[in-house]
Amino acid sequence: MAGANLNADLYFAEQITPWDIYKHGIDQVLVHQKTKYQEMCIVEGVYGKALILDGKWQSCTEDEFLYHESLVHPPMIFHGFPRKVLIFGGAEGATIREVLRWKTVEKVVMVDIDGEVVEACKKYLPEMHQNAFEDPRVELIIDDAQNFLESSSATWDVIISDLTDPIEEGPSFPLFTQEYFQKIRQVLSADGFFIIQGGSIAPAEMYLHVRVVNTLQTLFSYIHSLIPYSTSYGCPLGFVVCSEQEFSHTPNPEKIDSLLGEKTTGDFKLMDGISLLGMLQIPLNLRQAIAAETQIYTLKNPPKDIQV
Repeated sequence: MAGANLNADLYFAEQITPWDIYKHGIDQVLVHQKTKYQEMCIVEGVYGKALILDGKWQSCTEDEFLYHESLVHPPMIFHGFPRKVLIFGGAEGATIREVLRWKTVEKVVMVDIDGEVVEACKKYLPEMHQNAFEDPRVELIIDDAQNFLESSSATWDVIISDLTDPIEEGPSFPLFTQEYFQKIRQVLSADGFFIIQGGSIAPAEMYLHVRVVNTLQTLFSYIHSLIPYSTSYGCPLGFVVCSEQEFSHTPNPEKIDSLLGEKTTGDFKLMDGISLLGMLQIPLNLRQAIAAETQIYTLKNPPKDIQV
């Protein structure tokens, strides 16, 4: 029987939903510490090295390209000529790495609240950042995203929200609310695009993603979910792309390939026109759930990890 043999002595067990647990085999723990904001582990196992925050699997060296290429390139493609990019979260540095593939990019600012996690990733996860932090176009700011938004008057072509899941217990829950999205809207250029990691779309907790989408719909004219090809998370994820500019949910693959060939340095493992087209085709049950949702996330009524 496939999977009958257990080949690891140590396992990290992640609670995916109140009813489901996903276990990852681990060979060794490279880092384990409690920072000011969260509990951090960097481990190594069959998926390579992996970052874990507050018991949630963030990314791993073996398949992180599935997540990071899917998060970064759709809004960059839809924009077509991104020069200034703002990233919230992204401690591993892989989001920066993908942004820097675009020849048009002149400036990237990454804002992460937890400098201890960023420093650990710099040291232990060079496979992910590939020295992206050293690029002269990159500015790293250790700060709360909301503080940064309140103090900055700059506008951005693309804003990427690469945060932990939208649950109340983590440090990121205010960053999935209407108040936060309003601030994003104010600093996004007129033709800009915003993308956010919007949580699981598994039936047991799809409501989180659906409510994030519904909240975004109160502020942006054009919104669409996309589903990345995630493997090591134990559940399917949903990203959300937003803009005041209309964009196609059925882009022409050949045109996308031509754009990527002209505007980027290439060397993608996932992203091309066919992959983008596939990610944008979301299933009926998710479309129906989005259409039926009425709840809006606010600071007074934030995301929770138990359905109410």
